[in-house]
Amino acid sequence: MTDSLTAELWRGITDIYDAILAHPFIAGLTDGSLRAGAFAFYVLQDALYLRQYAKALANVASKAPNTAETEMFARHAANIVTVEMSLHDSLLPDLGLDPAALDAAEEAPTTLAYKSYLLAATGGGSYAEGVGTVLPCYWIYGEVGKHLLAKGSPEPRYQKWIDTYGGEEFDAEVRDVIAVTDSLGPGLAGAERERMRRHFRATSRYEWMFWDAGYRQESWPV
Repeated sequence: MTDSLTAELWRGITDIYDAILAHPFIAGLTDGSLRAGAFAFYVLQDALYLRQYAKALANVASKAPNTAETEMFARHAANIVTVEMSLHDSLLPDLGLDPAALDAAEEAPTTLAYKSYLLAATGGGSYAEGVGTVLPCYWIYGEVGKHLLAKGSPEPRYQKWIDTYGGEEFDAEVRDVIAVTDSLGPGLAGAERERMRRHFRATSRYEWMFWDAGYRQESWPV
């Protein structure tokens, strides 16, 4: 491990990442044991989440210090609509769900909490805080995707999801954001660095919670 900012951030979430890999939702993607209903619930909620994640990326883009980083985050926000949402649109019919049902679907508690945190932190915090907030969704998905790609899945619908996040195209986006994050390190003062670290750990926890909510097909208690 180096002393880069991202190495520091990742060291702070190794316990969370290990818990993600051990979660039965993730394990069930490769051994085929994940219930189709749980995966369908997850895909639907993820589609709702990604609409708001795109807005969070737009918030980060608006605070970027140079044109290249503004363009990168704005392009990634657009890619969510064109690439990742198209994945969900193709998966939903395979799972017996009408893509039009998205407009009538209700956000589960974890979906609402995660998206609210993202929008608040990227809207109210500094550029560095925003980058730290959105980075786990890139990085953890990329690492999980590569982990699952090495294992494969007997279920074609799960393999389609694995291929997207374990593929080179997504990995290139992850590497770009990691590079931007590391470029912030030398100029990041102690207090802002600590806020960035807290946001990074919080949204990493939300990643575990999101897969757990899908596995449980979480609903509102009252």
